[in-house]
Amino acid sequence: MKSKASAWRTVILILALLGLAVPCQSARVKDIVSIKGVRNNQLVGYGLVVGLDGTGDGKKARFTIQSMASMLEKMGVTVDSGQIQVSNVAAVMVTATLPPFARAGSRIDALVSSIGDAKSLQGGTLLMTPLKGANGRVYAVAQGPVNTGGFSAGGAGSSVQKNFPTVGRVINGALVEREIDTGFGKRNKLTLALHTPDFTTAYRVAGTINRHFMMPVAKAIDAGTLSVRVPGGYDDNLVGLVAAIEPLEVETDSRAKVVINERTGTVVMGENVRISTIAIAHGNLSIVIKENPDVSQPLPFSKGKTVVTPNTDISVKEGGRQLVVIPRGVSIGDVVRALNALGVSPRDLIAIFQAIKAAGALQADLEVI
Repeated sequence: MKSKASAWRTVILILALLGLAVPCQSARVKDIVSIKGVRNNQLVGYGLVVGLDGTGDGKKARFTIQSMASMLEKMGVTVDSGQIQVSNVAAVMVTATLPPFARAGSRIDALVSSIGDAKSLQGGTLLMTPLKGANGRVYAVAQGPVNTGGFSAGGAGSSVQKNFPTVGRVINGALVEREIDTGFGKRNKLTLALHTPDFTTAYRVAGTINRHFMMPVAKAIDAGTLSVRVPGGYDDNLVGLVAAIEPLEVETDSRAKVVINERTGTVVMGENVRISTIAIAHGNLSIVIKENPDVSQPLPFSKGKTVVTPNTDISVKEGGRQLVVIPRGVSIGDVVRALNALGVSPRDLIAIFQAIKAAGALQADLEVI
């Protein structure tokens, strides 16, 4: 029995040492940086959704009528715009995201949003819509059935609706027509951008990359940018270089911050938040006002008048909280235990944090959202 107990103690000690050796905030380089020039591009276009069951734009949407007349004229059909009924047609804006390295012929999703007074896009079909980038060039063409993922129905007295039927998605409905040349394979260095700029994290990422390749190939330019020189053996294999850098583990760092959402009463604290020794007394003030009108009615068949006398009952109750000393916390657990000792609600905690920050005892940034 003693040998088993000692063996278990040995296993627990080894596990504890292994736990201490693992960084508490380690993350992959892949998850905290992005490569300059490798990013998404936004596309936008104007189109028409047809085939609606009377839920399209009304007569007030003149641009829809003009678009229908223009489209029919391009197809060889001359029609007076005043004779067009657009209850089965809706004008929409079409947006899409062109991913990096997308090739001509690949398909992406397109998001369709009504810009008129259409009631629903359910069951409609998007006609061929060119999608342009910020430079005005067409990079994709969208067309296909619109999937709204909701519905809307109603009568004269009531109606029911699920989600937003005036917004839909054309799944794999945008066909890429033009490629974006990033020149990725011709680079002699890589520029990495941190998602959250921080000098300490940038320095650690550069050191981790240099230790992996056993040569000074990475250098932190500023808090959010790193320059990585292509080492020997990777001149024609930049994909292999990126694949070797992305899984590296780095211990990230960040500024101490307390985020407060006054609408929901949410308080979120980072690991590095510290509070200096301070004394706090927090009491609640409750005021209750009750109105009980006294009504005095005259006797039957008399010429008296009904008299209403207001009777107001006011009660005030104030919490008898005593002064509590919160010691200086050395960890987030100490801070939480000290604040929980006050026994206050999250909304009271918001006011306490604001007061502690005003007193200069909160060693962290206070952000109210």
